[in-house]
Amino acid sequence: MSVLIAIPARYASTRYPGKPLVSLRGPDGDKTLIRRSWEAAMAVRGVDRVVVATDDARIADHAAGFGAEVVMTSSDCQNGTERCAEVAALLPGFDVVVNLQGDAPLTPAWFVEGLVAGLLADAGADIATPVLRCDGKMLAGLLADRRAGRVGGTTAVFGAAMRGLYFSKEVIPFTGKTFGDDEPTPVFHHVGVYAYRPAALAAYPTWPTGPLERLEGLEQLRFLENGRHVLCVEVAAHGRQFWELNNPSDVPVIEAMMATMG
Repeated sequence: MSVLIAIPARYASTRYPGKPLVSLRGPDGDKTLIRRSWEAAMAVRGVDRVVVATDDARIADHAAGFGAEVVMTSSDCQNGTERCAEVAALLPGFDVVVNLQGDAPLTPAWFVEGLVAGLLADAGADIATPVLRCDGKMLAGLLADRRAGRVGGTTAVFGAAMRGLYFSKEVIPFTGKTFGDDEPTPVFHHVGVYAYRPAALAAYPTWPTGPLERLEGLEQLRFLENGRHVLCVEVAAHGRQFWELNNPSDVPVIEAMMATMG
């Protein structure tokens, strides 16, 4: 069983242009976002190869400078999954391809390890992605964000055998109940990491963008809209904080989290 991790990174982000090269201060000094994401990928056990996938020479040169392997991809890729599909076509022969997004440097290694194990254990699954049960405090934060018109995260619902039913930027399922801060809730936060079987990944760019993907802006919905089995793997944070960098305001949030990690 061979595993490839691809880290999609593009310069022309709508919300935060150039964000892969933004500097993040941690206990180990200043390092760019893409370098920290690469280091997170390198910490995952059981991985055979890690590459940075980009269409930008500035990112490619910087990544090569700190020792990363770089794969140049097309600027036509609509999202990270399409970029990973290009990488898989250029580097065939892996049993599992992992998409560790370049804006998620705090992703715990055990999330990725759990995804790979879950995908290999479920022969019917085309893709695996992690879900984290919200406690009352996290759920209250998600609901407060929506009331304020902000997208605070993506939630997931799944059925028998952890098969994904839907992913949304709304808070689903509706509960109508108030929970204590540390009380477990029936709402699951979706963490944007993916492990794909190569055949499903190769098919992905051939499908048109469907109405649900277009409305929600969630790339994984293209798999559901085309009848593919998305396995939701429940993971535990074990006290670890994590956050994606989408906007400049996320920089101090991530730096504060890194400070607590020592």
